Amino acid sequence: MSGGPVPGRRERYARPLLAAFLVACAVDLAGVLTGPEVLHLVAKPLLMPLLAGYAAARRGPRLLIAALLCGWVGDVFLLADSDAAFLVGMAGFAAGHVCYLVLFGRAPGGLLPALGYALVLAVLVALLWSGLPGGLRVPVAGYSLLLTAVAYRSRVLGRYAAAGGALFLLSDALIAAGIADRPEPPAPGFWVMLTYVAAQLLLTLGALAPAAGRRPERAI
Repeated sequence: MSGGPVPGRRERYARPLLAAFLVACAVDLAGVLTGPEVLHLVAKPLLMPLLAGYAAARRGPRLLIAALLCGWVGDVFLLADSDAAFLVGMAGFAAGHVCYLVLFGRAPGGLLPALGYALVLAVLVALLWSGLPGGLRVPVAGYSLLLTAVAYRSRVLGRYAAAGGALFLLSDALIAAGIADRPEPPAPGFWVMLTYVAAQLLLTLGALAPAAGRRPERAI
């Protein structure tokens, strides 16, 4: 009697790691929404290592794993409430976005989506500029340009990744709105984290999909 393919030792860890990531997401969101704050402080630094472990267990591209670990750097530093930590965290995310852009390759993305995202970027920077501290204006504008490029280019990996790129842009726009003292939704921290973890998960699933249509990448 023959069965399906037997998973390798690494693949056996994929589902437990994904389950652990989802549990950490639930704990973090509960901590942000209802407290105590210690839940958020403990759970948030676990999110991206668990998701990166899942990607590695699925033999995902090295650039994907690097992008997720750069996100972990951003997560940790953004837990601190200071402009210096914010800039380091933003640099971590920026490095992750560069990894994503290289992973996406040079496949065409379409003119209309490019124009749409360019408009979103222009409106976002115009709305936030005057409310940002002087030392953060240029870094935030440059980071917003990089993030918008990721959101636009993510479409080359399919619908999951495209949704992930859009949610990443929304999540960081909510963070910037808070820094610039612009109107925010109720429980803004909850929505920031929900859109962020969903974005990273969808980008990961898009990059791991066999039909993503990307150029071959070396996997770990």
